[in-house]
Amino acid sequence: MPTPLRCDPKLFEKDLTGQIIIVTGANSGIGLETSRQLIKQNATVILACRNESRANVAIDDINTTEDKSRTVFMPLELSDLKSVRSFATMFLEKYERLDILVANAGVMACPYETTKDGFEFQFGCNHLAHFLLLKLLAPLLIQTAEANKTPSKFISVSSSAAAEMSLGFTAMANIDFEDLMFEKRKYDQNIAYQQSKLANYLTAFEASKKFDAENLLCVSLHPGWVRSNLDKHVLSSGLFGNLMRNIFQTIGKMISAQDGAQTTLHCVLDDVENGAFYSQFGDYREKACTDGGWPMKLPNPNATPENAAKLWEESEKLVGA
Repeated sequence: MPTPLRCDPKLFEKDLTGQIIIVTGANSGIGLETSRQLIKQNATVILACRNESRANVAIDDINTTEDKSRTVFMPLELSDLKSVRSFATMFLEKYERLDILVANAGVMACPYETTKDGFEFQFGCNHLAHFLLLKLLAPLLIQTAEANKTPSKFISVSSSAAAEMSLGFTAMANIDFEDLMFEKRKYDQNIAYQQSKLANYLTAFEASKKFDAENLLCVSLHPGWVRSNLDKHVLSSGLFGNLMRNIFQTIGKMISAQDGAQTTLHCVLDDVENGAFYSQFGDYREKACTDGGWPMKLPNPNATPENAAKLWEESEKLVGA
């Protein structure tokens, strides 16, 4: 049974007082566990979530004292670019610094639908919304770095599905620039998820070229197959689905949210290689990669600088930024 990669415990002793960190999808799963640890280390964490009541439950869960002032909910609906712009405006009006943006939220292998802007849902939520958020907040990330003489960070939560897996997502992930929204080809929920996750990787890679590393470090990561509500369209939430989750966790293929947050926390708290991919152990078809690595090369021949540059250009057109 593989052993999850875990942060050096000394990293959890860092004092993050004064730092402001945005975590999208912070009310559950690895977003919640990431936020919990950063709050312990005195950061101010913005829980960028669509559901206020669930975010408030998370805030109560995170905080062990009555002081909840450093755990802040701000509404963000990734399926609506108007909401993304409203979030950025609200944040910029309230805060004068941003140290780290963690693009964590996402959907996985859902049935076909479109966002409010007409994009295929997984590509729109997982990629385009976070792409726009980065574009809108990059100036403040850079301004913060210049003021503090230390680089800010953009951390994109991708997946082993950005490559080729031995279970479930068995095609090699690719970006179909001729049909990004599945308007011509038959919709395949797994292929769509893989396209969106490769887009997460390519965005961080291209961002590492667009921005000066002295001001902004950009990385992507695979957190592991984490036991959370993300896979509700892959495994049912009923008795059978939970039985399968128990089996997968027992045999070591699935990990807890706490272990799933380790790669994100490593990227937040430790030094990182600009543009690199950080992976928990994973179900890669490329066996040399199954143990993961901080960092490691994403085993996908489609993860090219040319595709990264082209995706950036196409994404700017789609979101109007």
